[in-house]
Amino acid sequence: MRFPSFTPTKETMVALAMLLPSLVFLSAFTYWPILRSFYFSFHDVMLGSDKIYFLGWENYERVLSDALFWKSFRNTAFYTLITIPAAIICALLLAVALDTKIRGVALYRSAFFYPVMIPSVAAGMVWVFLYAPGYGPINAMMETLGLPKLEWLYSSDWALPAIMVMSIWKYSGYFMLILLAALQMVPRDLYEAARLDGVSGWHQLIHITVPLISPTIYFVVIIGVLHSYQIFDYVFVMTQGGPADATNVLTLYIYQNAFQYQDIGFASTVANMLLLFIGGLIAVIASTLGRRVHYLGR
Repeated sequence: MRFPSFTPTKETMVALAMLLPSLVFLSAFTYWPILRSFYFSFHDVMLGSDKIYFLGWENYERVLSDALFWKSFRNTAFYTLITIPAAIICALLLAVALDTKIRGVALYRSAFFYPVMIPSVAAGMVWVFLYAPGYGPINAMMETLGLPKLEWLYSSDWALPAIMVMSIWKYSGYFMLILLAALQMVPRDLYEAARLDGVSGWHQLIHITVPLISPTIYFVVIIGVLHSYQIFDYVFVMTQGGPADATNVLTLYIYQNAFQYQDIGFASTVANMLLLFIGGLIAVIASTLGRRVHYLGR
């Protein structure tokens, strides 16, 4: 069997030379750590020790029987299930509202995008102040409305929802900017024709806007899911996983095992489980939501 000969052209060599720096960085900081983590997950490895002992599937069996792993998994899944759809809906409504020629629209767009520019640690500290039980503005407002004060970040029932509200506030501006750019590409004559036919604004949103920007919505869903499973900084700053692990998520659980308990092998196993689950979830989204995406001209 003879394989077809391949003679690289000058353009191919130039393209490979331009891609080489990116490939080197990806290999060093993405592919190699993934392979190394997979190798560590089958070994007993302690942080700072050069002794490695082969364990086989023992770390995976330990993960699957670990109650705290499953609690962290449920917290992460619940966070994603609520936060991402809520943030996308808020972002879509904001984008539609700000895709009009109203006075000061640039100021409104900047105001809603501003939370994205705040560093995560600083944003977390601000919301710790807002949620403070004694002097926090949120409890003060609730007291004014005649509602009972809540412990928020000190309550097992309210700590995770409190972080989710903060995340929705942070994500909405970022998603809004992406969706707003997509809305600029929607032909205006479609809305004019719909208005002449007496179609209401809500039906225009459902039957014109959403289908035409569905590729962008699909993109936002994917990056939102990826961001949600990387949540660490907000939880670490606001609750450090407490109270009673009510806000512990998988990334924080990996950090605790790797750097507090110095168990690199077990932490690598949890990281691989997280990677496997994210890959499966993205595949499910691609096979369901991805089929409902409408591409213009195709």
